[in-house]
Amino acid sequence: MKNLLLNTGLIISLAASLLTAHTHAAHHGEHTWKLSAENSKVSYTSIKKNSVGENNHFKKIDGYIDGSGNVLVNIDVTSVETFIGIRNQRTVKHVFDIAAPTATLKSNIDLQKIEALEIGKTTVIDTSGTLTLSGKSTEIEASMFVARLSDNRFLASTNDMIMVKTADLGVDEGVNKLMELAKLSSITRVVPVSLRMVFNRQGSAPAKVAASSANVAATADAGIKAGKKLYRQQCQACHQAKKEANGVGPHLVALNDRKVGSVSGFNYSDAVKNSGITWDAKTLSAFLADPQKSIPGNNMPFGGIKNPNDVQNLVAYLLSL
Repeated sequence: MKNLLLNTGLIISLAASLLTAHTHAAHHGEHTWKLSAENSKVSYTSIKKNSVGENNHFKKIDGYIDGSGNVLVNIDVTSVETFIGIRNQRTVKHVFDIAAPTATLKSNIDLQKIEALEIGKTTVIDTSGTLTLSGKSTEIEASMFVARLSDNRFLASTNDMIMVKTADLGVDEGVNKLMELAKLSSITRVVPVSLRMVFNRQGSAPAKVAASSANVAATADAGIKAGKKLYRQQCQACHQAKKEANGVGPHLVALNDRKVGSVSGFNYSDAVKNSGITWDAKTLSAFLADPQKSIPGNNMPFGGIKNPNDVQNLVAYLLSL
């Protein structure tokens, strides 16, 4: 049951990742697209005692996207469905704040990209969003598979499982209580979550428009977005990009024009400290393509990125931080 509690919090944050960005929700603007609750689902898997997996979801969700692409999705956390009555009750009681029964997801998406997608065609969009639960907010990122179902309907689902940490939502204490009540030896603190969101257009479809400067800007930004995805896949486990905190490797904040080996508090190898390199597009590209060739004898256990386009995109993202 504890596991369920943990997953419940995770799934909510998961849903947040579906809605991308850090903008105002579609609460005051025109609701151009409405979430089809009966065709949408926020689900998660809880794992307890290292061997028992359970599927759970929320029965009540609603949401909108306004004409500017601002997204608002609400999840009624009291509607959690674990398929065991007492477990539902315990999760609601110990994990969620009954005084604040709604988890809110806010973000912004590129409606022009979706409008430009032909019926029957699909694409993958990297997303990020903000989830607020009981007054605590956390940022979530995900890769979403988008399918254009008709002029007035599209589907967005998680392209990969989203891994959510219970600590990020402040529900660890509740999970501990569930473990105590259910007499469980363990409940995982990282939970896989999946989203399926179907949106229906409200009103008539807009006329098709020619490419604009906004489209050009979006195209130019595509490299940074692709690089951000690469960062999550290959760098995030060791390097922080959003805060100046070292982990297995030094943080990557304000990397441009930084002298290599200069982050305070990190124990660099002599090879790195004596390299005499300053990070810029050229030096970063060389290092990411072949770390040992760029700085012989460095201790980073990374073999390099072989695809030149991937290197270019990752450099674009890192220099944007």
